Amino acid sequence: MHLTDSPESGPADETSFDTFRQVDIRVGTIVEAAPLEGARKPSIRLLIDFGPGVGTRKSSAQITDHYTPDQLIGRQVAAVVNFPPRQIGKFMSEVLTLGFPDADDRIVLFSPDHPVPNGARLA
Repeated sequence: MHLTDSPESGPADETSFDTFRQVDIRVGTIVEAAPLEGARKPSIRLLIDFGPGVGTRKSSAQITDHYTPDQLIGRQVAAVVNFPPRQIGKFMSEVLTLGFPDADDRIVLFSPDHPVPNGARLA
């Protein structure tokens, strides 16, 4: 999923803190990564460990411009864990892995710059 606006676009409509808190953003560690076969756009399928509260979840990410599957194993990433699953070709994506577009609109993963426990929720 690619939800980007240009850097020049203004902020989204104002929302309440309670509404924001309904989006459950957690950190997990990538434990498996491989090319996603049959995807329309080059993607990598991920298995992310969010710890005992959430468990492991699958995700599809269009991140092949900056990452190879081997580079991703052991990396912590942020993801929305409470969106409904989404069918991506023959693959069921269970979480939305978060990233930002670079100057060329290629996705760069969003992750903590220090290790945190798997399952930690955005505070």
